[in-house]
Amino acid sequence: MIYKNKAFIGTAISLAICSGLAIAASDSGKEATDADVQAQRDSLAKVTNGAGFGPQSPRDIDSVDGSNTRTFEAAPSHTEMNLCNIHFHEGAEHKGGEFTTFAGNGDGAGHGTGFNYSGELSAAEMAPLDEPMGDGSLVPGDTIEVHYVHSTAQVVPGPTLGACLSESIANPQLRVETQVYVLVNDDEAHDFVKLTEHGEVNGLQQALNIPSDTGDAIQYAGSTTGPSYNEAGSPLQVSWSVRPKVAKVNIKTVGAWFENNVFEEDHAHGVRNLVLNPALLSKIGG
Repeated sequence: MIYKNKAFIGTAISLAICSGLAIAASDSGKEATDADVQAQRDSLAKVTNGAGFGPQSPRDIDSVDGSNTRTFEAAPSHTEMNLCNIHFHEGAEHKGGEFTTFAGNGDGAGHGTGFNYSGELSAAEMAPLDEPMGDGSLVPGDTIEVHYVHSTAQVVPGPTLGACLSESIANPQLRVETQVYVLVNDDEAHDFVKLTEHGEVNGLQQALNIPSDTGDAIQYAGSTTGPSYNEAGSPLQVSWSVRPKVAKVNIKTVGAWFENNVFEEDHAHGVRNLVLNPALLSKIGG
């Protein structure tokens, strides 16, 4: 299907981070069972079979396997593109590296699932906050996956993935630089406000402080994510760069970022089920 206008594309691309639009196998607020999640996987396989969908995300970055035959040209390096959006998901959507501990099935609509940091944290790092941060859904020890989204369109950072589009280029290439963080109660840990700082470099909008010490990023061809695609294929092509090591971030600074950011983000988004079907995965390095 060809998207012919920005409004239509913007609606489609925004679904990737709107957890409220997820199609759930169980009622929101109830714990999903293994059978619920399998039903979602079966539905995804059925609706995408023979429909021509390209490779999907998220995936296990430690596995190179994949048999999806749809290909597209990899997006340029993020330093040659414009940063257009930053948002994050509660629980790592991807699996691998230092984020391999399954958080559970959650509610079937993207909340309470994903993968957690597989390393150890001290009692001090895990100490409860004196006051809840935001709505209290994030606490020390939680893992988040941050998506620094980049576009080949001439755009500036803004709210939702619709900020990655322009009237001049309706089908820009997209690249997501991905970093998984674990939230700790430690004032010496990374400052999330600093990690998300952005500005113009050589005429391009750039994220200025993406960590450079968290391992060589795994590069692969995939799609947009988010729980709205648990039972539907994402039609949008994305070049992914997923760093395998986790960095620690001061949870209090995440709260400060929620209070003031150009992306109008004020909560963590839900996650899409890990894509396991080889027919929906690209071959890494292939």
